[in-house]
Amino acid sequence: MYPAAGRYPAERLQPGALSPQRQVPPHIPRPAYAVSGSAPGQLGLSKQPEVHDEQGQAAMRAASQLATRALQLAGGLVQPGVTTDQLDAAVHDFLTANGAYPSPLSYHGFPKSICTSVNEVVCHGIPDNRPLREGDVVNIDVTAYLNGHHGDTNATFFVGQPSAAAVELVAVTQQALDAAIQLCGPDVPFRAIGHAIHSIADAAGMSVIREFVGHGIGKVFHAAPAVLHHRNWRPGSMALGQSFTIEPILTLGGRKHRTWADGWTVVTADGSLTAQFEHTLLVTQQGVEVLTVPPGGQGAGCPEAQQQPAAASGYR
Repeated sequence: MYPAAGRYPAERLQPGALSPQRQVPPHIPRPAYAVSGSAPGQLGLSKQPEVHDEQGQAAMRAASQLATRALQLAGGLVQPGVTTDQLDAAVHDFLTANGAYPSPLSYHGFPKSICTSVNEVVCHGIPDNRPLREGDVVNIDVTAYLNGHHGDTNATFFVGQPSAAAVELVAVTQQALDAAIQLCGPDVPFRAIGHAIHSIADAAGMSVIREFVGHGIGKVFHAAPAVLHHRNWRPGSMALGQSFTIEPILTLGGRKHRTWADGWTVVTADGSLTAQFEHTLLVTQQGVEVLTVPPGGQGAGCPEAQQQPAAASGYR
């Protein structure tokens, strides 16, 4: 077990000031929620899974690859002194310049174009004017809406020189995602994902945040099924042509958490560091295609190749 100095930030994160909401050019197609608007607190999954024909699969690849490029752009900007609002601006400008809508913007009232979760923030951090500091970890979550489909990915980045505990946390979280991906394929139970991730976290003495899950994705931002990252016996199996995300969140402390007054930012109750990685996947005859792998198959949280044959899960 690492000493407290490695497991917890030097000081608790505080909310910063927000810049005005960024505008999307009027010619860019928007998802329905960005047109109609919806109230905070009504989050949930649509009941229908996302299963695609060849045209839909091509659209998913395009949206996912654009999101991947945006994530790489933002990750390359991470350094001490840069604000998460600057990361948000860079991604917003990149996506809109490429004809895409940044999916988080106005989703149930979310005010920014990406989520940035620093140190003890579990997820849904709102980009603000706080400069990143030496030793921070920051997760950047990007979703692009392009040609009527969403592509979703995230990764955790180091700011300057990380602690040894942060290095292990990030490595184990990435390992957990990769192990879960290896199990995916036609007719594989979704519960196999949670068993794989939870086992790796347990072996490392880390906790899995249970309340935030992967999900179906496609024409709808968040669709069925809920992809649980902890041990469970929930029914349901993967279908050929189905797309969904896996996005485990691990922490060096306990799994309890609380939400800031902004209604979005979730932080660990004990202040311990967290890490998260996410990919959008497409079930194929061969196993699964990782749609958000960067060109060449390398990058944070990425398996070495896009096509991953399904491994025996033990939970069929």
